[in-house]
Amino acid sequence: MGKQKKTRKYATMKRMLSLRDERLKEKDRLKPKKKEKKDPSALKEREVPQHPSCLFFQYNTQLGPPYHILVDTNFINFSIKAKLDLVQSMMDCLYAKCIPCITDCVMAEIEKLGQKYRVALRIAKDPQFDQLPCTHKGTYADDCLVQRVTQHKCYIVATVDRDLKRRIRKIPGVPIMYLSNHRYNIERMPDDYGAPRF
Repeated sequence: MGKQKKTRKYATMKRMLSLRDERLKEKDRLKPKKKEKKDPSALKEREVPQHPSCLFFQYNTQLGPPYHILVDTNFINFSIKAKLDLVQSMMDCLYAKCIPCITDCVMAEIEKLGQKYRVALRIAKDPQFDQLPCTHKGTYADDCLVQRVTQHKCYIVATVDRDLKRRIRKIPGVPIMYLSNHRYNIERMPDDYGAPRF
């Protein structure tokens, strides 16, 4: 004998209890309170983020030599693979003194990577690197770097991570340093940053 075909029920709605049903308790029978209508003549208050004073349109006045460069975990790893000296290559790229900065989150990420990345850890613990303390919970470096760059516009972010680059491009006045063709390049850096100021 064949199997009986069952037709699917389309667009079936959940059955709701009426407010007069005896299974409902007294407190549930009360009708929901109506929201108070807002007065259209009242003044509306909005919280608008304050525009940073260091920016002149897209031009960041806080950027200048010596450049402070926030380094991401993968940037160190890719630099080792490309056999590049971090500080020297940064100076070759920007033609000025560079101070690489590393946050506690990035340091924690490198330590988590284990024995395979011990060379990266040794480079990160170099005294030439500035150690920046983190006050937030967790060790997710991307959020930390984005938050730090939004608060303080004096950094250049060195990363190879596409998602992080995409997030930083939305923040005005923050250049990105990346690795291509076995050398460092800078993205979105106006010509007159390195020019002497009179």
